[in-house]
Amino acid sequence: MNRLRVTSGPVLALAALWLATRALMLWLTVHSGARLLGGGAVTREVWRLYFRWYGLLADGSFPAHDTLWQYPPGAGAVLLAPGLLPGLTYFQAFVLLTLAVDALTTAALVRAGTRPGRSLLGAAAWTGGLPLLLHLPLARYDVQVTALAVLSLLASARSPRAGGVLGALGALVKGWPALVLLGTPRGRPTRTAWASAVWTGVAGLALLAVFFTHPLSFLREQGGRGVQLESLGGTALNLARHAGWPGRVRYRYGAMELVGPHVHAVATASLALTALSFGLLVLWRVRARRWTGATPFDAALSAVLLFTVTSRVISPQYLIWLIGLAAVCLTSRQTGQRPVAVLVLAASALSTVVYPMCYREVIDGSWAGCLLMLARNGVLTAAAVLSFVRLWRGARPPARTTVPATQSRTGADRLPDHALSVS
Repeated sequence: MNRLRVTSGPVLALAALWLATRALMLWLTVHSGARLLGGGAVTREVWRLYFRWYGLLADGSFPAHDTLWQYPPGAGAVLLAPGLLPGLTYFQAFVLLTLAVDALTTAALVRAGTRPGRSLLGAAAWTGGLPLLLHLPLARYDVQVTALAVLSLLASARSPRAGGVLGALGALVKGWPALVLLGTPRGRPTRTAWASAVWTGVAGLALLAVFFTHPLSFLREQGGRGVQLESLGGTALNLARHAGWPGRVRYRYGAMELVGPHVHAVATASLALTALSFGLLVLWRVRARRWTGATPFDAALSAVLLFTVTSRVISPQYLIWLIGLAAVCLTSRQTGQRPVAVLVLAASALSTVVYPMCYREVIDGSWAGCLLMLARNGVLTAAAVLSFVRLWRGARPPARTTVPATQSRTGADRLPDHALSVS
């Protein structure tokens, strides 16, 4: 009863915060045509692009030969879901479902945070962190993907099988949630989680292949992507424009990409850094000797951060993933990622200034735009490095404290004779 009284106050405060912030996000969505909010560009992706894909998916086909379709086939189920709500436009139904999934994620984090030895800080980070991206989360399906990753991590502690299933479903929708299984404890939990994930993935792909044509068409378009303006490589090239680099910005593959000399080399370097990051994560997994309840959470955040900062594309909605994973870490009092979570929230706020507020400055390559991108990506890079360093250090067993022989003897000399007797 006492514990109930202690937790009910913070939970009610979180509920009030969620209602207030989501009302604000809805208001921003309704008024998204304002110039400072992107002039309608943020919400346009739902009612124009997603709705067009919805029509194709409803006819039983994935958008083959569409350069903008770069998502695993599970994304089709998410984009079809708004059709289950009659009496609403596609846009209205999409936003309503996104809010429902957001509420589910918040409830899961609250439930995890109220358990003994856990913290409500994770639920607070998600509730207060998501609005830092303004109305963007309501106009992308990344909240749904992040929810699957969050639920996978929270479920894995009690049921590795359920964690594997949810992780695989997330991977079927957008790939990256497969990384949440990286930190599963060794032995049976790992075998169970990964086996469940593989079987779920295979079954899901088979089911989608039965009901839809061209389920793997996204692979062709994904391979053709270049260097997005907001990536680390894009930031470097944008700065190079001030030094005479003759490249320019062009809309390709659903993003603003840089084209010109040396772009291919930058893209190759990004892929090499991603491969190096994967190697470091595998090395951590092999050498890790100490697991705590927070290790799977910390490993997931570190892995996704590394893959994000080394990617050729760092879209603003990627911050939704990082906020969700940071929130899961903060549900545990054993996490070593608290300063990383602060950096993630700071990067989210900076990302909003970049897009949609000052995106024209970024596209034009002005000094203001370049410095904004440098700040956002600098914070993200610092977060990724710090996250992996803390993950690596946390995997080492605590050092044993040994007393030098001279100190031991000196101390023993001061003890009475009967204290040294073994009889």
